[in-house]
Amino acid sequence: MARPTDIYNDPGPRTLRMLLLRGGLLLVTAGVVGSLAGWTKRVRATDTTLKTPDATIIVARRIGSLADQLAAAQGERDLLQVQLDRANAIMAASAKYRIPADVAGSVYDIALSEGIDPSLGFQLVKIESDFRPDARSSAGAVGYTQLQVATARFYEPKVTEKALVTDSELNLRIGFRFLNDLTTRFNGDTHLALLAYNRGPAKVDDILARGGDPTNGYPAAVLEGYEPMQAEPGWR
Repeated sequence: MARPTDIYNDPGPRTLRMLLLRGGLLLVTAGVVGSLAGWTKRVRATDTTLKTPDATIIVARRIGSLADQLAAAQGERDLLQVQLDRANAIMAASAKYRIPADVAGSVYDIALSEGIDPSLGFQLVKIESDFRPDARSSAGAVGYTQLQVATARFYEPKVTEKALVTDSELNLRIGFRFLNDLTTRFNGDTHLALLAYNRGPAKVDDILARGGDPTNGYPAAVLEGYEPMQAEPGWR
């Protein structure tokens, strides 16, 4: 005979079904919660994975932008330094040779553009014409660099004597280009290049071919007190 308390100790079929149902619900609930937790972690992980490249790209772009700004600032600084060096060199030459700054500027800029050390350019013009644009020699050479028309027409076929006198920049350009070509012809020997500039390349070649010495004192006069300037862009 069952006692009143046996219902708790010996569950019947209905009670057993209730317990099983509740247990099943708990398991399902736990499974759902577990699934939701796992899904949340995956979503968070995915969010992190998605956000990390975006943040990296933003930072990389920022760094790139700063690098560009730094490069631009460095470029501006370098440009200002070149301009300052040019101004100082022109003022120094103007004072040294007692010539107007615009003349010194023309000699400096054209020498660089034609591959001549500006200091050598100044010395050449000093010896050739003493910076007189209308200078003329007994041999018919004219202008700052004392060019003969025949020599100038090798570079400018239609050039006239008047142009070589009145267009000082043209005179400088052709004269410096001629000296640069002679330097190349004589394998970088400035002494021989200056001799050829003064005596003519054919004359110097002939003397050298016969074993002679073409030296006549002209290179020494040009190079006296010559101090090469630091290499600038365009000077080779």
